[in-house]
Amino acid sequence: MASVIAVTGASGAIGGRVARRLAERGAGTRLVGRDPGRLPDLPGAVKAPPAAFGDGDAMRDAVAGAGSMLMVSAHEAPGRVREHITAVDAAVAAGVRRIVYVSFLGAAPDAAFTFARDHWHTEQYIRGTGLAYTFLRDSLYLAGLAAMAGPDGVIRGPAGDGRVSGVAHDDIADVATAVLLEEGTGHDGVTYDVTGPEALTLTEVARELSRITGRAITYTAETREEAFASRAGYGAEEWEVTGWVSSYEAIAAGELATVSDTVPRLAGHRAQSFAQYLDAHPRAYRHLMP
Repeated sequence: MASVIAVTGASGAIGGRVARRLAERGAGTRLVGRDPGRLPDLPGAVKAPPAAFGDGDAMRDAVAGAGSMLMVSAHEAPGRVREHITAVDAAVAAGVRRIVYVSFLGAAPDAAFTFARDHWHTEQYIRGTGLAYTFLRDSLYLAGLAAMAGPDGVIRGPAGDGRVSGVAHDDIADVATAVLLEEGTGHDGVTYDVTGPEALTLTEVARELSRITGRAITYTAETREEAFASRAGYGAEEWEVTGWVSSYEAIAAGELATVSDTVPRLAGHRAQSFAQYLDAHPRAYRHLMP
């Protein structure tokens, strides 16, 4: 009998998609989130009691009885790694045997993208638990590439001429679903880079946005100092602005240029390109329309 799969972040963009795919395949799931009222109603799914990663007791109760856990990383925050560790400890205490963790491309202790460092530390902690694990290191979301352009039609950031292999939420979910359903079939201990089929410069991203919107979208390469200055009015804390700016610096450093075959190999279909994504998701560029 297949083990129950706990899906964290099941009301979110990745977790929700995975939960629906697992339900379509007849898998038994426990849907985990802060607000059970926002969790989808799906066949074969149990809505767990409310649980946040930072609440170990609640997380243990939420994933109890599951053999595998999809761990979708928490929102960026200064204490995110500690929240992840608490959630992992809860999974171990609850008897979970395998964690499939949604990480980030180029995760490393010295990654240019500061938020990617959190993912590396989380991976290292999971490795040390002795549980079976699979890490899905996804690139920037295609939706995020579209959102880089401001209402004035300009993408600004210190990305230079670097490239980014953006990936669709749907493709990440397809890969995660395949891995979760194929327990014990070669995914344990494996790290997969999950990317789109191409790596684009931000000039090329702007060109695609120009095509779909019918207006001139451009990319302006900033220095680090200019990038911080142009975001000074957002009212965000320094750690958050540093994360935003360093995502562009990671592109410039070549850390997000990897193009993998993970999506076609595991999901069985070609990964969605940025152009295809824009054609299918008009809401992604609605902020650029008159």
